[in-house]
Amino acid sequence: MQKKIAPPPVADINVTPMVDVMLVVLIIFMVITPMLNKGANVDLAKARNPIVMSDADKEDAVVVAITRDGQAYLSPGLQRVSPDELAPKVKDLIENRPSKIVYLRADGRAKYEMVETVVDNLRAGGVDDVGLLTEQIIEDKKTAAAPAQ
Repeated sequence: MQKKIAPPPVADINVTPMVDVMLVVLIIFMVITPMLNKGANVDLAKARNPIVMSDADKEDAVVVAITRDGQAYLSPGLQRVSPDELAPKVKDLIENRPSKIVYLRADGRAKYEMVETVVDNLRAGGVDDVGLLTEQIIEDKKTAAAPAQ
């Protein structure tokens, strides 16, 4: 009886398990990423020279979102509210805060009447500072540098 000889060790790296794991992680990120939106889906109005309001990104910031179809949402908690209920709810939220600013995320295509109603109700609730959140317009360098004739 002959003694069997083991094959020599393979020096190549097997990347198949790594590729499998990376594809699974990619799929998980693709599914989870749209769910990470902190507020209602709003296409913000665009502005050329917006002021940076970094406090609006904080977890405990009071944000009122107005969607295209005129629905109002109050964060934190992302609860749907009618404009009439907004004043007492916002008053309760900002009562013990050092910063009394409320941020307004309005869809660029929302009716101005709804935005005005929300701002009026915020003022009735004791809000003195309303931060209007916008998106910055990014212009092409070629278009901006071209002289007008």
